[in-house]
Amino acid sequence: MNILESSIAYERWLSQELKGNVDKKALKTRHATMAADAFQFLRATYWRWAEIIYEVCPELRDAPCVLGVGDIHVENFGSWRDLEGRLVWGVNDFDEAAHMPYVLDLVRLATSAVLAPVRNIDARKVCLAILSGYRAGIAEPAPFVLDRENRWLRMKVVVPEKERRQFWKKLDAKNGKRKRDSKVKKGNPPRRYLKVLRSSFPDSEIKLNFWPRVAGTGSLGRPRWIAYGTWKGAPIVREAKALVQSAWARTHNGSRRLQSADIASGKYRSPDPWYAVRKGLVVRRRSPNDRKIALSSKESDVPKAGFHSMADIVNAQMLSAMGRDLGAVHLGTGNPRKAIRADLEARGQNWLLEAVKSAAQHTRVEQREWQRVHRKNSKSCDR
Repeated sequence: MNILESSIAYERWLSQELKGNVDKKALKTRHATMAADAFQFLRATYWRWAEIIYEVCPELRDAPCVLGVGDIHVENFGSWRDLEGRLVWGVNDFDEAAHMPYVLDLVRLATSAVLAPVRNIDARKVCLAILSGYRAGIAEPAPFVLDRENRWLRMKVVVPEKERRQFWKKLDAKNGKRKRDSKVKKGNPPRRYLKVLRSSFPDSEIKLNFWPRVAGTGSLGRPRWIAYGTWKGAPIVREAKALVQSAWARTHNGSRRLQSADIASGKYRSPDPWYAVRKGLVVRRRSPNDRKIALSSKESDVPKAGFHSMADIVNAQMLSAMGRDLGAVHLGTGNPRKAIRADLEARGQNWLLEAVKSAAQHTRVEQREWQRVHRKNSKSCDR
């Protein structure tokens, strides 16, 4: 299939998985995002990566398997507070987790850095930094707890007071609008979302307001709902998003079982205690303390959040940290250290760079093809 046929087939499958409950407006947003640039195209099309990566890089097929992230990229990292209230940083989205060769996560992460607007670092340096960090993560797996150590990283993710105020100001504005629309019953989420969101709050008596949210890139099309309530004199917020079978498992006849919670709470994680998978939904807290590296403030609900702009903070040191956390994630649900080390040694010096060049080039070609189709369709609609 070409990219257009692949997209149509995937969205048909997605609609079946969600029993027709697809956010069509969000799908249109994803189509436009795919046309924007190659990095956004990569983020938005993990299903396509799963279909074509063995054709593009057949040498990756026989590497040792792990429970992998799947849809890993440089924007799939962020911060949260753990059970002890400590600031932690690392991979923060596991929607596409599945069993796969460990090298696929490394290639996709490095490919995303090559395609993204990262300053002053070429493909070779990207690969060296990620591999260096990954080897360190395999040797001594541990989460990035930032309260005492890793000051350089803490300074990049701690939220300034101005940004914190903006976060709540934006959510309060949405909540105020929802209150004015509270008589409109169709504004409430489906029953499954309603039950799961209500159960995620500390008190069943909290009065909640709900509204839909369009966010992310690869998950666009899957409904998201926000629940906003006041507890102990201050607001608290939760988000629920639909999960479906990993696109990797869909393509490669893998398990239908959702494995997001397994990998998110692995042995070498200090997990987010508000992250949970219930009834096919992933639920998590929305807070200025739970942040991610993002190209635009749309991802974080904070206007002009330049302090966490990927183009500003992703460098060799950050890429090494990403590789290190990924290594810890791969060891968190098994013990493949010996097999991974042996495989890395057998691959030699330039295997990652060569794979990334091939994957990046294929992504650029398909993105240009999609861009032509999208522009043509847009012009037809305008007429």
